[in-house]
Amino acid sequence: MQPFSTHTGIAAPLLVDDMNTDQIAPFLPSRSLKDDYKVMLFNRARFREDGSEIADFVLNKPQFRDAGILVTGNNFGAGSSRESAVWSMLANNIRVIVAKSFADIYRENCLQNGLLPIVLDADIADAFIARVVAVDGKAPFTVDLKTQRIGGPGGPDVAFEISGADRTRLLEGLDDIGMTMKHVNEIVNWEQQAAEAQPWLQEAADSRR
Repeated sequence: MQPFSTHTGIAAPLLVDDMNTDQIAPFLPSRSLKDDYKVMLFNRARFREDGSEIADFVLNKPQFRDAGILVTGNNFGAGSSRESAVWSMLANNIRVIVAKSFADIYRENCLQNGLLPIVLDADIADAFIARVVAVDGKAPFTVDLKTQRIGGPGGPDVAFEISGADRTRLLEGLDDIGMTMKHVNEIVNWEQQAAEAQPWLQEAADSRR
């Protein structure tokens, strides 16, 4: 996956709670999934059945068409575990989602694919949302994962928390396999030590065969 260090973009306010993955990335049976993650994002909210745009949806407004940051409410990404709800964000160049809370599986899918999920406490989130609404897409915000701060118009930098393991994963562009391979030498050493200490285990039949 693509490493994440800093990201600068327009912040689009989608101020709803409990947005589920079917709303984020609805199944489009008439289209090819491989080529359509960009169109898939919020498809039912963005487009009418005839394909025309719904003008008042936030990402269809002129100032937010190229938004790189999504700002939203509580329990974002509830529902099924479909990864297309993350892939469709990335296909639209959204690399950061700032929310009051995330559904656990959706947050993990974000981390596995190089999208930074930021949780802000309610008071801080409300103040940041007010800044995003006030600037109305006229100036960008910058998210810096190294310093764990969000900078932009309308106020001071906002600090955010993220675990050390998740921060490393994003900075280095590592999925679960990549994180495991960082410890390959320790794994090999343990296997060698186990083989020497318990050689009879190496001759045991594999019950899976």
